[in-house]
Amino acid sequence: MLKLSLEAIELVDAIARYGSFASAAERLHKVPSTISYAVSKLEEQLGLNLFMRNGPRISLTPAGEELLKEGRWLLAAARQLESRLRQIATGFETEVRLVHDSLIPTSAFGADIQAFEALNSGTRLRIGSETLTGTWEALREGRADLIVAAGEGPAGGGHKAVAVGQLDFVFCVTASHPLARLGRPLARSDLLEHTAVVAGDGARSLTDRTVGLLTGQRRITVPSMQAKIECQAAGLGHGFVPRACVRVELETGVLVELAVEEPRPPETFWLAWRSDARGRAQQWWRERLSRPLLPGVLPY
Repeated sequence: MLKLSLEAIELVDAIARYGSFASAAERLHKVPSTISYAVSKLEEQLGLNLFMRNGPRISLTPAGEELLKEGRWLLAAARQLESRLRQIATGFETEVRLVHDSLIPTSAFGADIQAFEALNSGTRLRIGSETLTGTWEALREGRADLIVAAGEGPAGGGHKAVAVGQLDFVFCVTASHPLARLGRPLARSDLLEHTAVVAGDGARSLTDRTVGLLTGQRRITVPSMQAKIECQAAGLGHGFVPRACVRVELETGVLVELAVEEPRPPETFWLAWRSDARGRAQQWWRERLSRPLLPGVLPY
């Protein structure tokens, strides 16, 4: 009997991806003790260690890295087989994975999700979020079926994409920030004197992308646009943010908009999918998302 199951590989993948038993447990909707026991049982059955423990943080052993490297191919193949079988029977995939750029909140897809669920197609919907190039990487590495991504995709093909709109940006700080007291459009030299808050690129293997950051700029790097907005609202730095995402903060005075000599141009958003994509669920989502996604996301 095989000692290694697809479920076990999924568990190891989740732990490695999120960095701890607790984080993996949260993502998998389990308690940490269940995750810890399952890993210990698996290591006992295999007769080797998959993880090195260092308090709450863990890392893969060489054996664990090899398991994950080959295991991810097995998981992808199993998902594709399951989906193909279901498509043959119903025309609908087993699962559709939609990954969107963190510039767009998941709540923007609320009406779409509700409409899709009303189809009762039996297709599971999995929604994720990445930052900048990380969104394109999710499609390239097979972790997403469809993406809504900022900026053009990487070279190499293998996917189709259509532009679905643009997002306007505004330069913001708190009213008490020194830049807010200058009373004139801000020059590059003004910005260099103060710390910027930037959303870090989520790419793991593709070249990461930096937007709106000056050479030599002091910075605080955060994991998402929401975290960036929160840091700027706390007075920790300055930066460009989507106008649609800070309407409330601007109206209430938590953030103030400042003119700059070099404004950030609008960001183009792309709906993209793999060239060999099949299935009625993906087709439904492609047709549904070929439109503006947020107030402030302007159609072409």
